Amino acid sequence: MKTVSVVAAIIFRTSHDGVRSVFATQRGYGEYKGWWEFPGGKIEPGESPQTALQREIREELATQIHVGELIDTIEYNYPAFHLSMQCFECRIISGNLELLEHENATWLSSETLRSVKWLPADITILDEVQELVAKKQNE
Repeated sequence: MKTVSVVAAIIFRTSHDGVRSVFATQRGYGEYKGWWEFPGGKIEPGESPQTALQREIREELATQIHVGELIDTIEYNYPAFHLSMQCFECRIISGNLELLEHENATWLSSETLRSVKWLPADITILDEVQELVAKKQNE
């Protein structure tokens, strides 16, 4: 089975009243059109995962991010390929998260994180993301 290596940005923000949330995007194309995911994309030959993630977010959302710690690497078997997805904790440096490729986007709190229809691979990291949102909110 072919392996596709990708990176995903888990972008956090804290509102003025201290509520922590994470950014999610809705796919606007393909077999999973309308499903939700953490933004990112494929790693090109010769790119580090961090460089690939910065490029993908710049191309898809016209935003510059800081790529922080690796949260986890998700290994998931879709029917046609195996996905290896490195998920990094990220923060916005500049830009307004313009939707250049996605249908929709939203900020999700710990309470609303599971309110959207996530891609199957992305579902597998939600427990870790939820812990990070809650932990950061309580710090």
